[in-house]
Formats: sequence, C-alpha cells, structure tokens
Amino acid sequence: MWWGGRGQSFNIAPQKEEPEMGHSGPKFVQRTGMLEPRSRQLDGHVASGCLPGEQILAWAPGVRKGLEPELPGTLICTNLRVTFQPCGWQRSQETPLSSEYDFALVNIGRLEAVSGLSRVQLLRPGSPLKFIPEEILIHGRDFRLLRVAFEAGGLEPQAFQVTMAIVQARAQNSQVQQYAGIPLSKAGQSSGSRKPPVPLLETSEDWEAERKKQGAGGWRVSTVNERFDIATSLPRYFWVPKRTLDSEVRRAFGHFHQGRGPRLSWHHPGGSDLLRCGGFYTASDPNKEDIRAVESMLQAGHSDVVLVDTVDELPSLADVQLAHLRLRALCLPDSSAAEEKWLSALEGTRWLDYVRSCLRKASDISVLVTSRVRSVVLQERGDRDFNGLLSSLVQLLSVPEARTLLGFQSLVQREWVAAGHPFLTRLGVTGASEEAPVFLLFLDCVWQLLQQFPAEFEFSEFFLLALHDSARVPDTLTFLRDTPWERGKQGGQFNSYTQIYNPGYCQLPAGNSVNSQLSVWDWDLRYNSEQILQFHNPGYDPEHCPDSWLPRQQPSFMVPGPPSSVWLFSRGALTPLNQLCPWRDNPSLLAVSSRWLPRAAISSESLADQEWGLPSHWGACPLPPGLLLPGYLGPQIRLWRRCYLRGRPEVQKGLSAPTISGLQDELSHLQELLRKWTPRISPEDHSKKRDPNTILSQSR
Repeated sequence: MWWGGRGQSFNIAPQKEEPEMGHSGPKFVQRTGMLEPRSRQLDGHVASGCLPGEQILAWAPGVRKGLEPELPGTLICTNLRVTFQPCGWQRSQETPLSSEYDFALVNIGRLEAVSGLSRVQLLRPGSPLKFIPEEILIHGRDFRLLRVAFEAGGLEPQAFQVTMAIVQARAQNSQVQQYAGIPLSKAGQSSGSRKPPVPLLETSEDWEAERKKQGAGGWRVSTVNERFDIATSLPRYFWVPKRTLDSEVRRAFGHFHQGRGPRLSWHHPGGSDLLRCGGFYTASDPNKEDIRAVESMLQAGHSDVVLVDTVDELPSLADVQLAHLRLRALCLPDSSAAEEKWLSALEGTRWLDYVRSCLRKASDISVLVTSRVRSVVLQERGDRDFNGLLSSLVQLLSVPEARTLLGFQSLVQREWVAAGHPFLTRLGVTGASEEAPVFLLFLDCVWQLLQQFPAEFEFSEFFLLALHDSARVPDTLTFLRDTPWERGKQGGQFNSYTQIYNPGYCQLPAGNSVNSQLSVWDWDLRYNSEQILQFHNPGYDPEHCPDSWLPRQQPSFMVPGPPSSVWLFSRGALTPLNQLCPWRDNPSLLAVSSRWLPRAAISSESLADQEWGLPSHWGACPLPPGLLLPGYLGPQIRLWRRCYLRGRPEVQKGLSAPTISGLQDELSHLQELLRKWTPRISPEDHSKKRDPNTILSQSR
C-alpha cells in the first residue's frame, strides 16, 4: 500500500524461549529452526494480526531507513508475507486489513543483504546467506522499497534468522496454494447483511441490471455458460443479441478460440455496440447454420460492422513483460544509469512507447464507435488481455459515467475480472512463462488520461495507486485467480458443477471456502475514511456527471453506416471485406494468413473522407459530447513518478500532495529549488544573454 497508516501489532520482544500455541494452550519451546511455524500472542489475542492460515516464522528488531524520520520497529516474516511493524502502532478495528508495510512473498522482486559499506549479497530463493546482515533491502514488484537496518548488541542471530526465513519462505511459497482470501467473518464483517460496494456480476440479476443501465435494448442475458460448460474463462452470464437462441450461441462459440465467441462489451448511448471475441477457430468446419449464427452475432443488428485487429500495432505479451522488467530495474535506487542519461534509459525501456500505442489505438476505436451507428468487434486470439484493455479505455474516452469512481470500479470488474483476465499468470504469481502485467499497463494509460483531463475524472491518482498495489494483496480473490470459474470454485459457489470444456485446468486445493462478497472493492477494510476521501479528485467537475449527458436515444451527431458494409480496422486504416467469417464460400481461405480478401474497389483513403469522425477530421467537426481524445506524442506521455519512483523518497518531493498542508510544504520545496537554479545575474546581464546580437558576437 502507499500510505503510512495503521499497521499490525505483534507484541513481541527478544527472548530465547518463545510461546507456541497448541490445542491445550500456550507453551514455551526452544527455537530449533528458522522455519518452524509458531503463532504468537498479539496484543493479548492469539495471532489476531495474522491472516487465516498465516504463521510467524521469524522476526528481528530493526529500524526502517530511507524515510524521514526513521522508524524503529520489528521485521516479521510469515509463510505469506514480510511485514514491518513500527513500535507502538496498533491495528485498527475499522481497517483490519490495513498495512503499508506488508510485502506478499510473491510481491518481492529482489532481496538484498548488506554488511558494511561494500558487502552486498543478492539473495535468490533457496540461496545461502554468507554473512550476518546489517541491513536488508526488499524491492517490491510494485516498485515499493522496504529498507531495514538491524539492531546490534547480541541480536545478530535474529537478523540472520529472519533474513534466511525470508529466503526460504520465498522458495517454499506457492501463491496459488496458500493465498485463499479472507472470509468476511475473519475481517470482522457480517457476510449476511453486507452488500458488495460494486456489483460483482456473479448473478444473472447483476448482468440484467447492468444491461438496463446501459440501455442495451437489443441484447439479453444468456445463461448458456451457467455451468461453465462452454468456457471456464468466460463469466457464467453475458450479453448476446436478443434474437439469438442459446442453442445458436453454443454452436457459434465453438468456432472461436477457447470458446470465447462474440458478446456485448458495452452499448454506446448513441446506438453503437462494442463487442469482443476470441480469434476464429479456423480448423473447425461450421455448417451454414453455424456461419449464419456467427455472422448474426457479429452484426448485432447493425448493417455496418468493423472488425478490429486488436493486437495489431500493440506490443506482444513478451514485449510488455520485458519493458516492465527494464522499467523496474531503472527505477531502483541503485540503478546503474547515469543521471544525465536517465531519460534516454527510460526511453529504452519502451514502456512509455507501449502506453502511447494503447492510447492511440483506443482513440481510433472510440472514434469508430461514436462517429456512426455500427457494430465494432474487438478480436484478439485469446480475448483475455488487450481486448479488455482497449474496451476499457474506449469506454473511459467515450462516456463520463465510466470516469466516476463507481463507474470505473464496475468497468474493471466487468471487463477484467468477470471477463477472465488471467491475473494470476500475468502478474507472475504462478511462475509461468506467460507473465506480462497488462493490467498495470492499463492503469498507467488511465493515469495518463487523468493528467491530461484532470476535471473529467471523479477518482484521483491515489485511487489508481491503491488499485495498483492491490493486485497482489493476499486477502481477496479478485486478482488472485485466472478465471471466474476458479474464483467461484474457491468460494464454494458451484462445487457440484461438472466442467465439459476446461482448457488448462489445474485442480485447486481443498480448503476453507471464501465468501465471494469480499472483494478488492471493500476499501474500508484497508483504508480509513480519511484515506478513502483521497480517492476522490478535488478537481473533478460535477458538470460532467452522466446524468447531465446524453439521453438514452440516438443523438443527432451519429449517423447509420452504409448498408451491409464490412470493414477490417488495422494499422490505423479501414479496409473493406468481402465477408465476416473466414469459412464462407471459399474453404481455401483457411490457409490464407489474412483470412479475408479485401475488395479493391474502395480504398481506405476514400473511406476516411466519408468518415467524418476519423481523427484527421476532428479539427473541422465538433467533438461529440463527453468524448475525450488524448494526446500521445512526445512529452504528452509522462512517467508515473509517484508509482514507479517510490523507492526513491527524495524524488517524491515536488509532486502534488493530496492535502493543503502537503501542497504548502511542496510549494516551499519548489520555491527553494527555484532559488537555487535561478542564475544570480542582473536584469541587464539577463537581457544581454537573451539578445541574439550578443549571442552572435560571442560566437565569432
């Protein structure tokens, strides 16, 4: 987390013999090994500061360094996380899951032991410690840094033990096996009366309410995947055209990669529909009825259909992962990049380039959606990564409702969590080779929009930081499962269901069921009311609220598309297509990489002239109400310093603060910097220096 707040009180003191809780009560045992699990009394209650199934492995007193003032406390290693407990801090009953100093074991990206001025050892999982450390540095994958100096005076063995405990716990840790979430009862909440702060879209009623909210009259909630026999990566319910039967949905979805057929992602108030689907499964052999069902679902009742090649012009998953690793290495306090070459090194990571690419493509798609009444279909082979990113960005750019705090949380829940984004794999929790932080790339894109349009968003940068840091918290299943089926299975919602289609299924461990009502959106369990107030953007303009925007009818600025027109949007241009599906009329198309044969009669340039909404024409035409078109050239894309440079506290000075007193302190700091940087020359000398004639005379 990013706030200094209430931590956990572990009421422990150095001693040779330590209490261990058994079935018959506490008893004292001699420490015989570093990884012997034992519970301790925490403020008079047994293990009250621990999560369910969590056990303390080792601890040592120390001082947190790198911040002013330095904080004395205790470094504690458990089987789930490493936490630093400042002296005198108590856990709040109002925010039972709150702690800024928690580092989940899977969140530890780099661990270093330091002795003296020059002795540094990089500790990998399972590696031995060669000396007794004086300091330990824990670098989080979320760019946080925990630096703890151990106390001397006979406590060196504890420093060695807690360091080795962290090393061995990282080697033994299995996030999938151990992080099972927290029932509401363990968080001091009543599961029966508590309503989720954001609809979790786990029931057909949730989906129907959202459909009505969007005004999608031509769509209905399908229950064809209620038992996950179509695809375990899909939600139990989703939207399909009202006239399409569930039997047709079942047949059509079988001709798409991983069974992820076309379904509604979002209905634009003006009448357009944004769909998403997986890639065509070209090895299948659909009959005419199946092809007709697929085409009907892609058209969604529109005569104008645009297929968007989602991954075109966007980085691959491997590119995203490599860029994130380079960015994290560059932002380390001990980065090898020289200060004068730091910006060049930042450019070399390619991270900002990928942010720019995502924003540019999302802008183009938002224009396609808002310029004409049509069906716009996002097509990605797996339909679980960049489809969610682009769909979310398009909605943020197109309607003010998605830019409210509740609207944005609902958007993430629908387009990422319910849609089956593989959080566990992409965030590197499983150790699989498919790691790629696509969701964190999306949050960076949202931050860029927040910087360019500060009055348009109800939520603040601090909310984005809280969401960024929550990606690896161990107390909910929101971001700790890859599919809705796994999330519901762990919660015991449908243990009796039999899965017919289940690619890549991995049996989850049996254990305590998780109450599905506890989600990452339960912010009041981690943050107090004062902190939650900082989630709100003080510069938000209420005039942009959704109630004052467009009615749920087709506005005048949107016009119907030409009859029976099919287009492929790729590389920033629209190309006409002969057909929607690759199988129809010509079986040999299955072997053609392009999958479609474009007509040469109409060029993409002539279409751009007809498409008044394309970016090149926005200068001559007024923007539709509520539409944002971000800049993505050069310095318009900036580094998210408050997130990525958190390991460098000195860099954080000068960033805007969330409170008036904080702004005053940072204003004083900036004024001091200005005085230091302003040349001490007279106005006359200053004017001479600016005079072109003076410059020319000096150059001769």
